[in-house]
Amino acid sequence: MMPVPTKAQVLDWFAAAKANPFFRRGVIAAALIAIADQASKYWIVHVIALPARRKIELSAIFDLTYVENRGASFGMLAGGIGSRVILSSISIAVATALVIWLGRLNRRFAAVGATLIIGGAIGNLYDRVAYGYVVDFLDFSGLFFPWVFNIADAAINVGVGCLIVDALTHKADAAKPA
Repeated sequence: MMPVPTKAQVLDWFAAAKANPFFRRGVIAAALIAIADQASKYWIVHVIALPARRKIELSAIFDLTYVENRGASFGMLAGGIGSRVILSSISIAVATALVIWLGRLNRRFAAVGATLIIGGAIGNLYDRVAYGYVVDFLDFSGLFFPWVFNIADAAINVGVGCLIVDALTHKADAAKPA
């Protein structure tokens, strides 16, 4: 178990985070990602009424398909209230850890990755807490494989990609002789 930070440590972190332009921009961008995700889901559910239609075929590679994802990626860990609590707790823990890290970050690509993951985690967390499932609707199964996702999922995946690229680039920079 991690030790609880002291008041001085929290104040030091907060002062550093306030002075960090990546933190300020990242928090705003993460909020905008979560808002865009929720707005798109509102539009799909209430304006397009996709739940009643189930699927709208748009092209050979892209459709709008309504899915209530009660698990994690690809429906893993789908279940009742237990999985809902576990997945919500994981989302909260990941978003919190990434917000703390974002306050310390000084690398642009890592900050973008953390921001995307935070925004996506919050977007999907809202669905999971409010409805018990995450609304998915972007269906590119004609192109790759049968995976229906949403804006939050896309942000999380691109964010993970950014963190991987940053880690590989940062490791390569650290290995170069001065």
